Amino acid sequence: MTSGVERRSAGPSFLGEPVAGSPAVVSVGRPPWWALLLAALITVVVTVDVLGRGVTERIDVRVSDWVAEWDLRDSAAYPPLWVVTQIGGRGTMLVVLAGLIIWLAVRRHTLLPLPRVLVALLLLSVTVYSVKWGIGRTAPGHAGLYLHHEEGASYPSGHVANAVLLWGVARWQAVQFGMPPTAQRVLWGLAVIGPVVCALAMIALDFHWFSDAVVGAALGVLLLGVVHALDALILSRWVRVRAGRPLA
Repeated sequence: MTSGVERRSAGPSFLGEPVAGSPAVVSVGRPPWWALLLAALITVVVTVDVLGRGVTERIDVRVSDWVAEWDLRDSAAYPPLWVVTQIGGRGTMLVVLAGLIIWLAVRRHTLLPLPRVLVALLLLSVTVYSVKWGIGRTAPGHAGLYLHHEEGASYPSGHVANAVLLWGVARWQAVQFGMPPTAQRVLWGLAVIGPVVCALAMIALDFHWFSDAVVGAALGVLLLGVVHALDALILSRWVRVRAGRPLA
């Protein structure tokens, strides 16, 4: 035993069982039921208010007017802030996730992270882009704030949803499969702090309305919970059966 985590022989890990490697220094980050309930409530309430052009819109416009006075897009702060927004960029995240999947395949002899990542990407794309296209909200900087506009794809923020979900999945794999403590802590920071700084950078550069970021984060939490549930019900159980292991 090491730090309360049992070391097992190298091989696939099923249903959250630890494998041989470094002990867990952070949790896998599965959202608790109350976080999922809160995320669902935020998503529904804010979306209804956005569609009704209620108080959310007034808050969004006020925040946008405030940050527009900073004019960060035309300042020396733009390049570093843009780099921060890429914490939620698909390209950045897919490079890291590809490296993570390859490392775990070689060092931990498992491909289970691959279907987890693919399921997360599928759910993210279908859910976020369905809402974007369904609501069609124009972004700050457009000539007015419109709903159901052909150029509208601001609500919710895909970058923030990406950061919550995909870094959350990466953190989960790093902990479950016993990656080095430094890697676990770095991915914990990207999963917890990354979405916050990404959202702040997007708002500061006036790329997104405040509520876009809030609902993007809430959807990310909901989808992370769905991926964990699907993994427990289907993905890990299927891999376990394929490996000839008894089900829990």
